[in-house]
Amino acid sequence: MLGHRGCRLGLSFPAIYRMQVEAIITAGAHLVQEGLDVNPEIMVPLTVDVEEMHRLREDLSLVASQVQEHHGVKVHYMFGTMIETPRAALTAGEIAKESEFFSFGTNDLTQMAFGFSRDDAEGKFLRAYIDRGVLPHDPFATIDPKGVGELVRIGGGRRTRERPNLEIGICREHGGDPASVVFCHEVGLDYVSCSPFRVPVARLAADQAVLSEN
Repeated sequence: MLGHRGCRLGLSFPAIYRMQVEAIITAGAHLVQEGLDVNPEIMVPLTVDVEEMHRLREDLSLVASQVQEHHGVKVHYMFGTMIETPRAALTAGEIAKESEFFSFGTNDLTQMAFGFSRDDAEGKFLRAYIDRGVLPHDPFATIDPKGVGELVRIGGGRRTRERPNLEIGICREHGGDPASVVFCHEVGLDYVSCSPFRVPVARLAADQAVLSEN
């Protein structure tokens, strides 16, 4: 996720994110008009600084207000962000000032923490590293607690000091790995997300993590 991607693209070409937010709030407005309760959560990717969130939230909130005014309804939405770079994890307390929820993107956080390109690593040397004991396990399959996990722990803790009720979780496939789910419970995350076929495993692991404390 290096380069001109994520929120960097949104700041460079504002029309892209404006169009997406207009579509989200318009869909929400139609559902509200049908009598349904909807609460869209708009997640800004790849933030590294609170100023990115501030500028995007200010601009996109105006778009959301215009859509709601046009349709004559109120859509209850939230702006949050992906914490998927080491800098974002270390400055999470600041970023929390402009966010209503966090989702740790642990796949990209793993790539940046290790300096691995997942495609390159898995196809060329990562399996040999595991077989030879250089690494204890595949960090893309199970969260690395000493490095990536510590960044999650730090980011979660700094968010707590700034905004204690801000919801945090992880997304990507770590959310369906039992050992990673246990880790998420231990560090106080609120939720995990994963592919649909992995949901039963994630739920079982979450239940076991809670029961193990009793």
